[in-house]
Amino acid sequence: MVNLGDEFPNFEKDSSEGKIKFYEFMGDSWAILFSHPADYTPVCTTELGRVSEIAPEFAKRNVKLCALSCDSAESHKGWIEDIKHHVKSKAKFPYPIIADEDRDLALQLGMIDPDEKDAQGMPLTARAVFIIGPDKRLKLSLLYPATTGRNFDEILRVVDSLQLTAEKKVATPADWKSGGDCMVLPTVKPEEAVELFPKGVTTKDMPSGKGYMRFTPQPE
Repeated sequence: MVNLGDEFPNFEKDSSEGKIKFYEFMGDSWAILFSHPADYTPVCTTELGRVSEIAPEFAKRNVKLCALSCDSAESHKGWIEDIKHHVKSKAKFPYPIIADEDRDLALQLGMIDPDEKDAQGMPLTARAVFIIGPDKRLKLSLLYPATTGRNFDEILRVVDSLQLTAEKKVATPADWKSGGDCMVLPTVKPEEAVELFPKGVTTKDMPSGKGYMRFTPQPE
């Protein structure tokens, strides 16, 4: 299991677009690896279709996408045609689907769903999401059961937060969206905040009298 901050494995796997060496695939970009229980399954088809529709939004953020399923690369190629049909797309499918037939990557990354098995009784992968930074370290992970589809608008929102907070000394509050107010980190001293946040800092009065609820417009 890879923990936050750990170096992500530099795996080599077959995919719908040929052999992938993960670090070469990433280059200097961010990356998202998201797994699926199996090909030709209904929820997965909606998820991969949705990601294909919003792939340009990830590209704007310098994020490379790759999916993973415990079926063969040839199976993935056939499934892609169904996915494209579902979202009424005739364009080239915008990202590869990695083949993990032996499930070694699924096991290494801790994304096996014990309650979901294929026709042969083999465990299937859960709906995992891994966001990896350009430094090849894990920045965020999510793990959903096979029965629950993901909200990829939320994953876009998370990417915005990760990229902003990697560069600026802020955190993002609950339900934050790009362009919204941010929170000044507790480690930033008041005199430092004046220099860092020229748009101003607003401190909310709290019953405790502690001035830790500091807000500032999103830094540029």
